[in-house]
Amino acid sequence: MLLSGVLFAMLLCLKHIYLYLAPAYFVYLLRVYCLQPKNVFRPQFTNILKLGLSIVAIFGAAFGPFAAWGQLEQLKSRLFPFARGLCHAYWAPNVWAVYSFLDRVLIVAAPYLGLTVDPGAVNSVTRGLVGDTSFAVLPSITAQHCFGLTLAFQIIGLTKLWLKPSWDNFVGAVTLCGYASFLFGWHVHEKAILLVVIPFSLLAIKDRSHLASFRPLAVAGHVSLFPLLFTVAEFPIKVAYTISWLIIFLYTFDQLAPAPARRRVFLLDRFALLYIAIAIPLMVYCAVVHGMVFGEKYEFLPLMFISTYSAIGVLGSWLGFTVCYLGS
Repeated sequence: MLLSGVLFAMLLCLKHIYLYLAPAYFVYLLRVYCLQPKNVFRPQFTNILKLGLSIVAIFGAAFGPFAAWGQLEQLKSRLFPFARGLCHAYWAPNVWAVYSFLDRVLIVAAPYLGLTVDPGAVNSVTRGLVGDTSFAVLPSITAQHCFGLTLAFQIIGLTKLWLKPSWDNFVGAVTLCGYASFLFGWHVHEKAILLVVIPFSLLAIKDRSHLASFRPLAVAGHVSLFPLLFTVAEFPIKVAYTISWLIIFLYTFDQLAPAPARRRVFLLDRFALLYIAIAIPLMVYCAVVHGMVFGEKYEFLPLMFISTYSAIGVLGSWLGFTVCYLGS
């Protein structure tokens, strides 16, 4: 566990996006390594000293030169660029993608519903630029809102990890921390979905309930990355690769996953099958049909469809996994 903490601290210094998962590591190491496993009121001072000194040494080596050169403020502004706005230029498939899509719908419906529209914010989230995000109808979201929501939903997984610090609960808490940070975080990049897909894959075949929750995440996680490979030559490669992977995954995982020990209370099977079926025509429209019909007009429309569609899959997967995690 000491080596795990040291390696994660080094990983965090190499790429700060792993802050998404840091709460789970902190709670698990505190609960199992720094405190007596059977009595949380008895600290293990030797372990605390070893882990504390190791982490201080790693962070000192990483950030010491910046402190010596007086560049910590510059480093902070680059690591945490809050001025870049709520959404990335291409929306990550999270809660704010659905929120932005709903705002687009309400702009169209505003004259019929008597809603007030901010004219200066009509093109804010669809212009494809990085910067402050303003919503034309819905209330604006601040970084404080994102932090509060992320922390609140992370605490759900962390509470069970604190009470029952097993291996499965640790991996589950890492996954839920990744989910919460991705779904509710500020200026989330679409690539961050891998921080959810990878740890969840370790639990996907625990039983069929977990697998049912993993299926829409696997589809959404891959489809949401399609716009990053945007040239015509890349289209058949990414589609053929993804479809092949999904066929192999769906078949082998289905063969390996046992029936759950407890009665299933959250069924995602039909949702997952419908979700996968919709993915194919959606990709065809976004990659081929839209350009044939509209040419270079409404370029953001396919991206909006992919982001919103993928966000629904990630949200459904998150709800399903949360039920599995808390019920196991």
